[in-house]
Amino acid sequence: MMKIHEYQAKDILRQYGVAVPRGRACFSVEEAVSVAEQLGGSQWVVKAQIHAGGRGKGGGVKLADSIAEVRVHADAILGMTLVTHQTGVEGTEVKRLLVEEGVPIKDEMYVGLVVDRTSQKVVFMASSEGGTEIESVAAKTPEKIHKVMIEPSTGLTLDEAQFLAGAIGIPDTLYAESGKIFQALYQAFWDKDASLAEINPLIVTADSRVMALDVKINFDENAMYRHPDLQELRDLDEEDEDEIEASRFGLNYIALDGTIGCLVNGAGLAMATMDIIKLYGALPANFLDVGGGATAEQVTEAFKIMLKNECLKAILVNIFGGIMRCDVIAEGLVNAAKEVDLSVPLVVRLEGANVEKGREILAHSGIEVISATTMADAAEKVAAAAGV
Repeated sequence: MMKIHEYQAKDILRQYGVAVPRGRACFSVEEAVSVAEQLGGSQWVVKAQIHAGGRGKGGGVKLADSIAEVRVHADAILGMTLVTHQTGVEGTEVKRLLVEEGVPIKDEMYVGLVVDRTSQKVVFMASSEGGTEIESVAAKTPEKIHKVMIEPSTGLTLDEAQFLAGAIGIPDTLYAESGKIFQALYQAFWDKDASLAEINPLIVTADSRVMALDVKINFDENAMYRHPDLQELRDLDEEDEDEIEASRFGLNYIALDGTIGCLVNGAGLAMATMDIIKLYGALPANFLDVGGGATAEQVTEAFKIMLKNECLKAILVNIFGGIMRCDVIAEGLVNAAKEVDLSVPLVVRLEGANVEKGREILAHSGIEVISATTMADAAEKVAAAAGV
């Protein structure tokens, strides 16, 4: 999944004819003041730009009634470590702002799109409860969420869009305007290979306009080769350094809070491996999928990334050789262990193509390897090796 900032998402929707507040991204206090002066008016909003929700509650969104207040808020927010329920306790440093014109709000609503795995269609969700997390609405008042499963052959029809508008309380005089916005949101989602697109809140202004006040769009990272323009929107400052490094070598890596490093081929097997590690009382330190065609270089880089974790106490390698031959993985493990000077216990479970040859390579490698036969055996041994 690739994320972008709010101002970038608004720029995309603006290209599809969706009304958004006038504003611009800023990277300094002086630039924020200058943008506010250029926008004119009597009220502005200064918004932290990070890849996380809950910015307002964390102090990252401030209303300014004067240029002097714009300066004060910009100075306070820019460079702050913003902590929200999505950043974790460590928070995220704010390195850019969005300064926008203030907009008088009459009503707030929510609209969003995701892919529904059951129906294998895009589902359009709408609710009268805007400005709050849709997950909270779904948990407490699910009847307030209205859905339309969109037929790929037709897209979101105007009738469906206007039905949703009526369901969430938009005045009938604004059905046509809101319907076009809903269709535009769907078209942007479809064209850009998005995995999520939401406007929260969608507002009706005091002068009866429909406008996207806040926008979030995430993209399917596997489709980004088709969108070089979107790849340029990626903000590496918002991403984990190790995850960025892993992606350069074609590895899928996500850091976690445990002590057991995991190197697995295949996302499904990786999830199962993490589950069984937990079953035996330990916690995974990472999700790491080397894929079906890993090279010795990729395995070496995977070890280097895992060993950066100071909390690491052991590594579990769980490989099922289908496309990937076990002897190739074994050679990669041996080379990697020698190159990185492995300092923690290594538990290896190999199954599949050329498994006997792979085990023989490990046995004669000169490196200390704890062999395991089943997943349960591997999890039990790695937990014991880590002292759990």
